[in-house]
Amino acid sequence: MSAAAGAVNPVYDVEAVRADFPILSTEVHGKPLCFLDSGASAQKPKQVIDLMRWHYENEYANVHRGAYAYSENITGAYEAAREKVRAFLNAPSERNIVFCSNTTAAINLVAYSFGRGCMKEGDEVIISDMEHHSNIVPWQLLRDMMGIVLKVAPITDDGELRMDAFRDLLTDRTKLVAITHVSNVLGSVTPAKQIVDAAHQAGAKVLFDGSQAVMHMPIDVQDLDCDFYAFTGHKLYGPSGIGVLYGKEDVLDAMPPFFGGGDMISTVAYEGSTWAELPAKFEAGTPPIVQAIGLGAAIDYVTGVGLDGIAMHEADLLQYATQRLSAIDGLRIYGTAGHKAAVISFTMGDAHPHDIATIVDREGVCVRAGHHCAEPLMHRFGVTGTTRASFGMYNTRAEVDTLANALEKVKRIFG
Repeated sequence: MSAAAGAVNPVYDVEAVRADFPILSTEVHGKPLCFLDSGASAQKPKQVIDLMRWHYENEYANVHRGAYAYSENITGAYEAAREKVRAFLNAPSERNIVFCSNTTAAINLVAYSFGRGCMKEGDEVIISDMEHHSNIVPWQLLRDMMGIVLKVAPITDDGELRMDAFRDLLTDRTKLVAITHVSNVLGSVTPAKQIVDAAHQAGAKVLFDGSQAVMHMPIDVQDLDCDFYAFTGHKLYGPSGIGVLYGKEDVLDAMPPFFGGGDMISTVAYEGSTWAELPAKFEAGTPPIVQAIGLGAAIDYVTGVGLDGIAMHEADLLQYATQRLSAIDGLRIYGTAGHKAAVISFTMGDAHPHDIATIVDREGVCVRAGHHCAEPLMHRFGVTGTTRASFGMYNTRAEVDTLANALEKVKRIFG
């Protein structure tokens, strides 16, 4: 459980937050929407929706290319969003911030650019037993393409990274540790600073998949001292189609481009081309312009509410939900790490996760069911899938009660 679990924040006004999310006032199957799938994709506040609509309706043009006012204005808004990301992560410079389409694209960028440009056959990449497919498959492709060695650090039955076993995997051939910051299935928060310290002592770089972390806790990449940090906008209450790769400047400078095309070049001739300065070197083609502006608005929103307050609110929800669900006979929770985010994955006897999700949907409750793009982790726990409730800044204890009551209906149906 999070260290802040149970500490209700009297200042946090969840009803005011909920009022900013138009979809939360809607109904499904005649029941109030109870959205508990923010880990897959979070809902959007009106501040994000309205700003994106405004730019499409009033000031849309391509960026970096036009000498006219609309292009210059939206270029300013687009680059202002990059500065908001920089400040959000406490990165040293905007040169560290590469916009891409999502976390998957960011990890693939590192796999292909750092992998092809800075690694060779026999070099090692270490991941963990609780990775999303997006942080497994790119390394398998690199292994098959280049002959790198892919190692997997084990976890405990509680869902915590086994740091002793992780350290044992590190060798002088380890070039990269690519690991989740928060597990999308278990909610486990990995010991990021310990991972970085151990990896750097072995001469390896570190990439964190922060998709499930940035909405739950403040992130300071300089304090972490990680070499790469990736996250996606749509889980941070922003739009889909926009993601971020943070990279240390010297590391990004040493990497060749991933995509080739417009805007990532300095000069082009048939004999060869030269590359633009960072971060443009990794941003070929027309970027997700309004999506980036929307991400900036989402960052403004969550920082305005306060990440510390959000974290305390979600810690209370996690504790309450853990108590309510643990009291349901036959329900088993997967992921009981001492430090975890507001995610609960569970099974209920012989009830299939998809059946559970379908039944609670009739009560207005949205949860996830399946392997959650983490099949190896499911194999680790000997299940084919789980049902997952993931909580966000707008969820309430009353919604936890709605979920628990819906699961009691599942129990009655399956016996």
